[in-house]
Order: sequence, then structure tokens, then C-alpha cells
Amino acid sequence: MTITAEALAGRGRFPVLRDTWLLFRHDLGATLRQRVGLVFGATQPLLFLVLFGPIFATFGTWETLVPGLILQLGLLSSGMAGFGVVFEKRSGVLERMRVTPASRLALLLGRVLNNAVTLILQTLLLLAAGFAFGLRAPATGLLAGLALVVVLGMSLAALSYAAALTMNEQLFAPVISTVVVPLMLLSGSFLPMSMAPGWLDALSRLSPFRYVLEALRELFAGRYLTGTVGAGVAVTVVFAVVSLAVGTRVIGRVNA
Repeated sequence: MTITAEALAGRGRFPVLRDTWLLFRHDLGATLRQRVGLVFGATQPLLFLVLFGPIFATFGTWETLVPGLILQLGLLSSGMAGFGVVFEKRSGVLERMRVTPASRLALLLGRVLNNAVTLILQTLLLLAAGFAFGLRAPATGLLAGLALVVVLGMSLAALSYAAALTMNEQLFAPVISTVVVPLMLLSGSFLPMSMAPGWLDALSRLSPFRYVLEALRELFAGRYLTGTVGAGVAVTVVFAVVSLAVGTRVIGRVNA
């Protein structure tokens, strides 16, 4: 499916929704044609689950480990989302879209919704493996946790697109890796930061992802109305608002 100016011109009464749907459908079609990529994107967390999980289970619980691996998946998958727009920028596709009547918000939302679907499918694959190994989490906690991770993933994807459009494309991968990996470790994705030395525990509190992960672990344990969950939700919402605002601003002004 190719998106044309004519397609975006007939947008009806709700142009942002129409534009977002057209762009999302286009990107989703391309994603689903690359099924191997969906599985490959979840490979690293799956390897940690298979190779590290049985060791972790001797002194911890799957309800502690699996949320950490899900957050790791979200950081890695969504953090690298900007690769797609790098190629569109280089080929001129983004510039052609920017001169259509499509709203700048839709240009971003169509992409991040596609990233959300990818993240959902990969997370479900990871959860299936987790249950096979011994994860036991309530359905309500799983659904709430999945919603939290999806919102976080969309926010990270928006920032990834903004970063990809504002820096040298050759620097994108090393810069994002340098940022994402420390944030992933400081979030406590492998072990709760309460087990870390005091200085490292204090440093990790500067990362918003720690609060999201702690909320995930509470939800997987079946605890919903707690201060930890409230803090995680609040951090996620604020992060989403800021990220979408930054992403929309950048994608609307950068010349491809």
C-alpha cells in the first residue's frame, strides 16, 4: 500500500484520526510482512529468560524477572524505532509525506502505533515463554502491565524518531545504545535496585524507568492500588506527554 497526497486529501471530519489510520495501516503492513523481524526483536530478552531465568528462580521469582525482561524489550525495541525514519529521510519519503495535508501529529502517531503493535506481539511471545517456565501472574495485572508498557514504548518510539531526525544518521545507533543500556541496567531490569549498593540505588532513582518497572512488578504480583503503582503510572503519563510533544515538534519542522 502506498500513501498518496490524494489519499490524505479525502480525510473527512476527523482528519487527524483518518491520517493516523492511513499511516498506521501502511506501516503495519510492512511490519507484518517481516515476521522474522518480530521474533528476532524479542530474541535477547528470550535468551535471558531461558539462560538466566532458571538461575534467578533459585533466589527470586519469575514475577520479578519477567517484568524486567519486558521493560528491557520495550527499551530496546522502541529505542531503536528511529531506524525506520532514518531510511525514509534518506530516500525522500518523509519529505513527500510532509508536503501532504497530513497533520504532523498523525505523521508521528501512525508510526508509534505500529511500534506499539510490534511491542505487544513481542511481549506476548515473552509472556508465553515466561508462563512455560513458571510465571504465575493474575490476568488483571498482566493486562494493566501490558497497557503501561505499551504507553511507555510509544513514548520511547516518539523520542527515538526525534533523535533520528536531529542527529547524524551514522551516530544514531551508537548514541541510542549508549543511552538505553545504562538506563536499562539502572531500572533494575535484572535484579531489584534495592539489592544494589546505596550509591547505585540512589542513582537509579533518577531514571523514570525504575518507577515503571517497580509498578510492573507490583501489578504482576496482584497489587494494584499502591503508591508504587501510582508513581509508575504518573511517571509514564508525564513521559508520554513530553515525548509526543517533542516528537511531533521535530517531525514537523525537520527537512528530510
